[in-house]
Amino acid sequence: MSRKPSPPSPPSPTAWERGGPASPSPTQWERGQGGEGNSKPAHLLDLGLIRYEPALELQRKLHAQRVAGEIPDTLLLLEHMPVITLGKAFHPEHLRYAREFYAQQGIELYPTDRGGDVTCHNPGQLVGYPVFDVSQHGRDLHKFLRDLEETLIRALADFGIEAHREPGFTGAWVGNAKIAAIGIKVTRWVSMHGFALNVNNDLRLFNTIVPCGIADRPVTSMAQVLGRAIPIESVKRSVVSAFEAVFQLRFIPLNTPRSPEH
Repeated sequence: MSRKPSPPSPPSPTAWERGGPASPSPTQWERGQGGEGNSKPAHLLDLGLIRYEPALELQRKLHAQRVAGEIPDTLLLLEHMPVITLGKAFHPEHLRYAREFYAQQGIELYPTDRGGDVTCHNPGQLVGYPVFDVSQHGRDLHKFLRDLEETLIRALADFGIEAHREPGFTGAWVGNAKIAAIGIKVTRWVSMHGFALNVNNDLRLFNTIVPCGIADRPVTSMAQVLGRAIPIESVKRSVVSAFEAVFQLRFIPLNTPRSPEH
């Protein structure tokens, strides 16, 4: 069994993480001043390709700052190195192989506190982590999940993909196949974790698990549905636009620290 490398430290705090002087005041954020119509300013961070742990640590920092009212709603967009995450509802039998197998393949297994069972991330999959104050978006967790689904459905429609909700499940579906998974955690009305939209990623990784604990439904991707690769930057733009429409936000892109630790 190969030895896992030591996890890197999360990116060092920058002005936007500390709520520095370049950011608007909390009063402006909460009242939505400076936006168009009723849209409230929000932050957008594109982390690129990053390991799971440093992205999680950054989420935790931003979550604390959002609870304290130091930053506005913040959306993280990124891709992950190959990792399988184990949610609070994880069942060990939903890993199809012994844990040693995943280590030998260089696939990290990471227990996490999001809702749901087991899922996986790898390059070519667009992951979004909305650190949002849910109390300002209806104060209803079920509505928040439905709004996340609506965001993904609208973004997929931009590419001619007709996605839908599936009764009894979360996420976005094309036919009977899941194209996007959702798993969140909400503490003190602020959300963490989010969605994973399969764009161009290698779906064979899903064969090593029972995705989301659903054994009788396949997974699919935008590339598989359309029969061609999709520029992930185009998908990001559609996702951001859909978030703005559904959640009535106006995103301000922020510079993101880049380092080999990603």
